[in-house]
Amino acid sequence: MTEKYVPSPEVVEQGLYVAYTALSTMAVVPIYFGSFAALKKWKNPKDKKSKKKAGDESDSDDEDEATESMSLEDAYMFPLFGSMTLFGLYLVFKYIDKTYVNYLLTAYFGLLGVMATTQVGVNIVNPIIKVLGINVDKWHLNLTKKKKELYSAKFTIIHLFMMVASILLSGYYVATKNWIASNIFGICFALNAIQLLALDSFKTGMILLSGLFLYDIFWVFGTDVMVSVAMNFDAPVKVIFPRLFFGLPADQAYQFAMLGLGDIVIPGVFVALCLRFDQHLAGTKNPNLGRSTRFSKPYFIACFIAYALGLGTTIYVMHTFKAAQPALLYLSPACILSVLITGLVRGEIKEVFAYTSEEGIEAAKAKEAEEKKKGEDKKKDDKVTKEEPVVSLKAEKASSASESDQDTKKSPARKRKSGSKSSKKK
Repeated sequence: MTEKYVPSPEVVEQGLYVAYTALSTMAVVPIYFGSFAALKKWKNPKDKKSKKKAGDESDSDDEDEATESMSLEDAYMFPLFGSMTLFGLYLVFKYIDKTYVNYLLTAYFGLLGVMATTQVGVNIVNPIIKVLGINVDKWHLNLTKKKKELYSAKFTIIHLFMMVASILLSGYYVATKNWIASNIFGICFALNAIQLLALDSFKTGMILLSGLFLYDIFWVFGTDVMVSVAMNFDAPVKVIFPRLFFGLPADQAYQFAMLGLGDIVIPGVFVALCLRFDQHLAGTKNPNLGRSTRFSKPYFIACFIAYALGLGTTIYVMHTFKAAQPALLYLSPACILSVLITGLVRGEIKEVFAYTSEEGIEAAKAKEAEEKKKGEDKKKDDKVTKEEPVVSLKAEKASSASESDQDTKKSPARKRKSGSKSSKKK
């Protein structure tokens, strides 16, 4: 039996500095590149009609990825649903053997990891292919039923190669639970989430960060729920790095420092919103901005630096007090204040709160159209229900009329009978 290796305090301190640097890098890299990946082509309002006539819809190279917009109502409900999910997982791990739970979670996140790493791989390889001038054939897959489109997908040979590589990586992770493979999945999840999830306004973003600020404080300081779930949840929903990476004997197990993906993704979508706002300000001055990223980025830079400083503060407090810290306790105020201060200094605070992203406008229009359709359907139903009693009344009137006709027809005969009876009496 080998003796347990006990490193010196100096070695432990150096190892922690390496771990903190690695975690910080794995946090800021997805936010930076995810923000630019979420940036859509600036559309000149004057060119909308000409684009429709030109039929640019067939140009798949110039299309943007579909995004999911988060509204004000979603921001209010997010901490509530998050709390329910977190406490539910806590109860599951408390009353059910965590081995079986983690088997299920591993299979689920292994499948999600295939899709996430495939998309990130394609996003990395495609620019390289374009620079090299290599033409890649594109396939379109459309599933229809009675002229109604059920599913549509566009892919290239790059997607297939990246999917095969992702399946192999996922199999390796499921079999070994290697921490490097887990980090690859975690970073890909963060990149995809920042790219595909869009806040519709700064109001929504500030309410979301404020709600999760309270959420983090309660579940970390008020209970042991979050720490317990984080320690038992064996899935790539966090980035990890060994506390002592260099100098640890090969037969000794790693002890890990970790950072949850929520502390990357939630502030990350807010940073991405800042970059879209910078694009909006530049696009109003230069309608032909297109896909160019050569514009002033004061809000993005301020919020990105604020996130890095907030993360550094979290690590410093955690290292000083030797206790887990709710990262959003420092990250949420840092991100919110960076936008408010930048807006006040630049005299654009009204524009900040008036801004609604393109995704938010589209989501609002879709919601309005859906409500209008529901209203029209309800009016039709009400009209049908109102007409039904009228028909029945007409039917009753018709039946009563026919009965009265029959009575009038029978009445002469009755009169004749009554007349004959009276004559007999006489």
